[in-house]
Amino acid sequence: MKPTYFRSRGKKIPLPVFFPDATRAIIRTIDSRDIESTKTPGILVNTYHLYKDLGKNVLKSHDGIHEFMSWYGGVISDSGGFQVMSIIKRNAGNGKVTDEGVTFHESSKKKVLLTPEISISFQMLLKPDMVVVLDDFTAPGASKKNAEETVERTLSWAKRSKDEFEKICKTQGLSGDKKPYLLGVVQGGEYLDLREYCTKELVKIGFDGLGYGGWPIREDKTFNYGWHIFDCVLPTRDARHKRLYVYNADSIVKIDVRQEKFYSYYVPTKERYYHDTQPVSTACDCLLCTNYSRSYLAHLYRIEESTALRLSTIHNLRFYSILMEKLRLRGKL
Repeated sequence: MKPTYFRSRGKKIPLPVFFPDATRAIIRTIDSRDIESTKTPGILVNTYHLYKDLGKNVLKSHDGIHEFMSWYGGVISDSGGFQVMSIIKRNAGNGKVTDEGVTFHESSKKKVLLTPEISISFQMLLKPDMVVVLDDFTAPGASKKNAEETVERTLSWAKRSKDEFEKICKTQGLSGDKKPYLLGVVQGGEYLDLREYCTKELVKIGFDGLGYGGWPIREDKTFNYGWHIFDCVLPTRDARHKRLYVYNADSIVKIDVRQEKFYSYYVPTKERYYHDTQPVSTACDCLLCTNYSRSYLAHLYRIEESTALRLSTIHNLRFYSILMEKLRLRGKL
């Protein structure tokens, strides 16, 4: 049966959803109230970074990540599997991957070990709505042999993660809707046969859903393939690098995401916007577009005012929440 909502602390969030990356329990330049203002229903936090930055003791004094960052929407905790690729596989000197788990070399004297069990245990302290199992990221361009190794390790870690998750749920008396979702991760890189094999084996282990390990194509396309939950750092990172997204429409009502080119990029610092009194987009109702002109935003960037980054980040997040609204409205493109 096709899922229609994401369960979060007694609330049902309609699918599909986009959860921006709040890696260290913060989206740079904005706070939790700003995120709410964009109608963004949830965020994704990172287990590796929070485990390294906070440890267990800080979280034990709070009622999970929701209370810690005063966020009342949905939360997914990523396992730290992506950091296997971004930190270690790009530079072997930064750590080591073994069947036991991942060892990150923070410095010449400090090492951080992340095993499937440690990852799950820490995520349960976060009290998210969805827990993601630790996976061995298949690096882009990996050989078939290396891809096979990452898939087998991913499956082994998935089983260990599931066992640890069930053990903690039993100890804490969590069952039914009180349990967070548990998500497995499909690896295999560009090799479709490995992707298929990994998927079938994860289904046998049993999860509430499966995530795609790697970089997929556009959200509007993958939604048609059955994907319902999306996350990415791009909208917030692009905002901080003066790259805003605008719909090619006069109003929100007229946005048509079925069009191949339904949006464009907007660079706010171009000289032609210095005297432009129009909003960045008339097809957006965010704080920036309903209150300030293109000229004002360009001015903020010229004087290197941090408010420019805040307004741009708010705008890009609202762009994504509007996209999800349009996808929900149409059901299928």
